[in-house]
Amino acid sequence: MAVTEPLLRALARVRGPLLDDSCLIRAVASGRQRGRTSPWRRAEVRYVDLKAGRHLQIVTFDQTQAFTANYALGEPARDAIDALLDHPFGAWHVETTTGTYQIRATKKGEALLTEGPAPKATSAPRAHDRVKQRLLPPQSPVLQALGITGSDGEVKPSKFAKYRQVEEFLRLLEPTLTRAFDKGTLRRPTAQEPLRVVDLGCGNAYLTFAAHEFLTSRGIPVHLVGVDAKAQSLAHNSALADRLAMDAEFIQGSISEVVVAPAPEVVLALHACDTATDDALARAVDWQAPVVLAAPCCHHDVAAQLRRAPTPSTYSLLTRDGIVRERFADTLTDALRAQLLRFCGYRVDVVEFVDSKHTPRNSLLRAVRSGAVPKPADRQAYDDLVATWRITPRLADLLR
Repeated sequence: MAVTEPLLRALARVRGPLLDDSCLIRAVASGRQRGRTSPWRRAEVRYVDLKAGRHLQIVTFDQTQAFTANYALGEPARDAIDALLDHPFGAWHVETTTGTYQIRATKKGEALLTEGPAPKATSAPRAHDRVKQRLLPPQSPVLQALGITGSDGEVKPSKFAKYRQVEEFLRLLEPTLTRAFDKGTLRRPTAQEPLRVVDLGCGNAYLTFAAHEFLTSRGIPVHLVGVDAKAQSLAHNSALADRLAMDAEFIQGSISEVVVAPAPEVVLALHACDTATDDALARAVDWQAPVVLAAPCCHHDVAAQLRRAPTPSTYSLLTRDGIVRERFADTLTDALRAQLLRFCGYRVDVVEFVDSKHTPRNSLLRAVRSGAVPKPADRQAYDDLVATWRITPRLADLLR
């Protein structure tokens, strides 16, 4: 039976079970309290046995990623639990070997507390080193053909960073396409009418070949077109596609002039250099592509404009040192690209698709066509920003 009591009192009731490593099975916090915000949409709590001994493990989730942290028992674990209880989650579900607690924050700021029996599985799993589910297993023929793994199906030591990029890109691609299918933004492809995917500036197409293999293994028929200016890329990728019997074709040419018919539905631009990313985004808008995924590479264009233009006095520290100016140019470029895509009817977010230790070019613009009309205030914010810094983004010129 549920009882209503002050929220702080209800949270205090579960603090003890959360800190009891002998009986806590798991706990999940989710949602948010009315009128409050939190960087996390969900948190999971359990205890794990590591080589260094038992630790409290907390996994927090934002809109795109999961973050895992382990805390030693005692004061570190207590501080971590107290900090988590202070977050404005709207609901808690706590399972222990002796009972179950459910807390739901009400609109009035109180708590609806329900206590129930222990779950059927009353032993708490402590194993930490679980086998991670790979979206594209190392034994994949595509990974072997790309030289990421050897004939033994093991990732080559020199290719671990590349393999990590492939995995993390697929982890972002899958939910993006799934939501687009569910909402009707993308049509459901068939064997007769496969999903039309184009990779602009594909290079040796590591991520593109992996995406083709991954999607087809999930029952999604795909026709892939790769575009690159280099003859070497054309020869390499065409031979590899033939070897793997993939429904793919490759074109040598410039992004701004290539003809792809019928128009693609998913546009990829993965590490296209400098303004080649802008060329790719402009083509995607021109095609009215429902889904666009772009991982920008270098950002020389805006960085050069910042060097030439006088810096607003309030922001002089952002351009005083070369490395700071270059990083600021990266951030400014991608922020403006995202806003320009929003003006064209896309819902856009900029996310990290792989840890910076694997590649310094680790941001990804994820755009899904929604048809939303930009607000006047958004246009004014954009105009004010480019006027303040006296820059003209390449993408703005292309979209005019």
